[in-house]
Amino acid sequence: MIFQKTPLAFAVACLSLSSLAAAQTAKPDTNTNKLMDPIVVTATIGPRTVGESLSSVTVIDEQDLEQLDPRSASDLLRGQPGIDIVSNGSFGKNTSVFTRGTGSESTLFLVDGVRLRSATSGSAPWQYFPIELVERVEIVRGPRSSLYGADAVGGVIQAFTLDPKQGRKGWVELGAGNFDSQKISAGASASAGNTRFSLSGLHSETDGTGIAKDGDDKGFRNSAGVGRVVHELPNGGEASVVLMQSEGNTEFDGGNTDFLIRTVGLGLDTPVSDYWRTQIQLSEARDEQESFRSAGDSVFNTRSRTARWVNTFSAGVHELALGGELQSDEVTSTTEFDEDSRTNAAVFSQLRLNFGPSDVQLSLRADDNEAYGQEETGGISLGHAFDRSHRVRLSYATSFRAPTFNDLFYPLETFSFGGSFAGNPDLKPEQGESVELGVRGQYSDWFWDVAVYQLDVEDLISLESDASFNLRPVNVNEARIRGIELASGYEYQGWSLAGKVTFLDPRDEETDNRLRRRTHQSARLDVDRQLGAWTLGGSVVAQGYRYDDADNENRLPGFATLALRAGWEFAEDWTARLALENVTDRRYATAERFDGTDYIAAGRHGMLSVRYDFR
Repeated sequence: MIFQKTPLAFAVACLSLSSLAAAQTAKPDTNTNKLMDPIVVTATIGPRTVGESLSSVTVIDEQDLEQLDPRSASDLLRGQPGIDIVSNGSFGKNTSVFTRGTGSESTLFLVDGVRLRSATSGSAPWQYFPIELVERVEIVRGPRSSLYGADAVGGVIQAFTLDPKQGRKGWVELGAGNFDSQKISAGASASAGNTRFSLSGLHSETDGTGIAKDGDDKGFRNSAGVGRVVHELPNGGEASVVLMQSEGNTEFDGGNTDFLIRTVGLGLDTPVSDYWRTQIQLSEARDEQESFRSAGDSVFNTRSRTARWVNTFSAGVHELALGGELQSDEVTSTTEFDEDSRTNAAVFSQLRLNFGPSDVQLSLRADDNEAYGQEETGGISLGHAFDRSHRVRLSYATSFRAPTFNDLFYPLETFSFGGSFAGNPDLKPEQGESVELGVRGQYSDWFWDVAVYQLDVEDLISLESDASFNLRPVNVNEARIRGIELASGYEYQGWSLAGKVTFLDPRDEETDNRLRRRTHQSARLDVDRQLGAWTLGGSVVAQGYRYDDADNENRLPGFATLALRAGWEFAEDWTARLALENVTDRRYATAERFDGTDYIAAGRHGMLSVRYDFR
């Protein structure tokens, strides 16, 4: 009851706080702070500022990551505009990211431009990804299938791994916390002529906590690394090789899982002439999981290989990009799928036109998949700048979510308690259609952004059951998702404030019930202050109630958490950090187990670390 009023008050407070703080200093400025309108590369083909991208984008840069000091991707993403996190406990447990009310399979995850996900489940391995080895995250909300193909229905999240800057030779960091948590990370970089090298590594482990009431502690162990080689070409282009790998073990009730995720990308980005630039990327991604249970062991491994070629042609302020993509998915498993591989070929284009204060953006893509056939998607965006500080945008886009290997090809499996499950090779992709209106104001020290949208999804894939509990996926439902997103940020004289609020109404059109496990409102406030050698900060995240079932009978209450952090540069190149999560020790859940009990998130926990930077 109390929380139902919180997001609106929170939104007003965030925007009012930014406005009040900026009133003495902010004005429409011809030299806009790049932090208020940063360059992004995920929303369009080629770099553009957030305003020029005509998209709803959240950028979490290196400074933000140093201040927030997150231990997991869910810590960083929870409460961001349009983002909802559902997890089966803390510390490496199964995690789903819902963007704008869509399912976890409808958020595309890129690591340095390489798509990472399981082809069997369709979801990205968020719980295993080493967020400590990332220097930047871009969250693009809204459909992007016309640029990236399948699964970019709710949006795209891209993580950029560490790329040490000139003058920083390396670092080493040690940390320890409760639940017998420990971590060590280190990195080094060097250069020779026009070539630079870097290598970063991380090892962390924890005994964890119980994921159910009165349950035993469930631990997590993770070793990860990032390697990068970049060579600058004489013509201003560059060639690069980037590798990310994370492997370890996570425990759950009834067993444990050994995991490995890896992305490798070889890239070439070079000008061909003054008006033509070409980009080529060859990549491979792996998601490998071997689970050990008393009922039997299982292996589900995915290998995805992609070749992508983009050519960008410019004519004054106008730009045309043409590209092609070939992708193959291969599955290796103890389960004998009816099909264990599929390929997808695509061609795509993007046209950007500028007419003074007005911009037009058109995109088209055609995919041909041997498993589910052809899909065509497109988008159009219009933008108009009233002055240097205020811009309005309007967009329409179509998208699709591909059926997974589990959806299409899972063999008939009979349950010990009765019933069965089997894939359905006749499934069609889910189809999305979205309309969005956004307005943004940006000034020298602060910004605000408001987006209103509606997303209609047809042919939703859901499980159909007969009286004997025989399950199979079918295209039956339609969903209508409406939402409002508000964001504001302020930076001035050592202060950094960021407020985000989301209102969401994700509905099953047939039943008018809210979609399973989606909250209807969330808010986040991050406040940090630089005081000489000290940095102090805190974050509040609040979310409304949700239902764990499609019938909207099993209600999980809303919650709010508080995080506090402090950093101290106690000597030259030495830094100590203390991060406390869930300070009020709030026990909350975002999902239920099969027996009806809650998956409980960890209570109060913290980490104290010391870091040394080599210059």
